[in-house]
Amino acid sequence: MAWERRAKIAFIGSHSVRKSNAVHAFASTVGRAGRSVEVGREVVRFNPLGLNEGATAEAQLWVLMAQVQQELELGTRAEILVTDRSVVDNFAYYLRATGGDDPFAVEPLIRAWATSYDLSVRLLPDVGLLADGVRSVNDAFRDEIESILDRILPGYLPSDRYLTVPASAVTADFDWWAIGERLAAIVGEPLIEGQVSAALQ
Repeated sequence: MAWERRAKIAFIGSHSVRKSNAVHAFASTVGRAGRSVEVGREVVRFNPLGLNEGATAEAQLWVLMAQVQQELELGTRAEILVTDRSVVDNFAYYLRATGGDDPFAVEPLIRAWATSYDLSVRLLPDVGLLADGVRSVNDAFRDEIESILDRILPGYLPSDRYLTVPASAVTADFDWWAIGERLAAIVGEPLIEGQVSAALQ
């Protein structure tokens, strides 16, 4: 039976921390459990206004609005929506581009939208930057974003809905099932039909 309460989980962090790998591995795991899954892609890759160190406030505003739009469009299509980024980590890039200001007054939206994530998993940058033809390989830039994330995440994500995982742990052996069980427990649904989530027992 399909979940009555849909769930949304975001994999967040700076760039080149294996978020996309984590997203697809997690989606595959919960999909094998019989749950329907939609995956939201990293929207910044489609940004027509620019990205990385040279991104403007307008470019980062586009990213934030595109993130919300994508989640609205995908959120009702499956039991679980798995997103590559969230509005919160994209907000860190916005703050970096604006020098910490909020010229478009988006902070109230970010704060409200942050409550829509049932679980957020932050990938910590203990791996080197790899060139992929899109994202920056500037260590100082990634460090700036990580510093902003360290500062803002506690104010937007409650500790019981927030996990951290070292990027180096995102391998074929990682236990995504445990995170799936935690997500299922948060929304009060079984990961496998007919079973009670271990976290609820």
